[in-house]
Amino acid sequence: MENMKKALVGLMVFFVMFFSCNIQVSQAADTGKYLKYAVVGAGVLVVGGVGLVFAAPIAAAVGATGVLGAASTGTAITTLSGVAAENASLAALGGGALSAGGAGIAGGTVVVTGTAGIVGGAAAAGANEVAAKIIADDDDG
Repeated sequence: MENMKKALVGLMVFFVMFFSCNIQVSQAADTGKYLKYAVVGAGVLVVGGVGLVFAAPIAAAVGATGVLGAASTGTAITTLSGVAAENASLAALGGGALSAGGAGIAGGTVVVTGTAGIVGGAAAAGANEVAAKIIADDDDG
């Protein structure tokens, strides 16, 4: 049941990212902007999707550094392993366990996926700018 919740939350995040990118593309005036938005949108979707798929191991890696503190049970996340470490780390990233008033594992999945999407969009935008500069330099001769 928990995996189903994670999948549904991830699907919602995916659709929000997808539709926000589609709105930007449809508002673009010329082909250059069209391509720019499409590349950035693709970066958001691809890297955000990877973030969704690997949200639990990413959260566990962050938790293993000790920056997330303790699980809702009071146990230090750094002492946990496996699924317990993944779930405790996701819950910590989500603002705490549901029982403690946080968003829980689903919230942590949204945080990891959203962060990955932002990184993907920024990387795609940067690569797009570099490519545009190279093309402009080639056109200048």
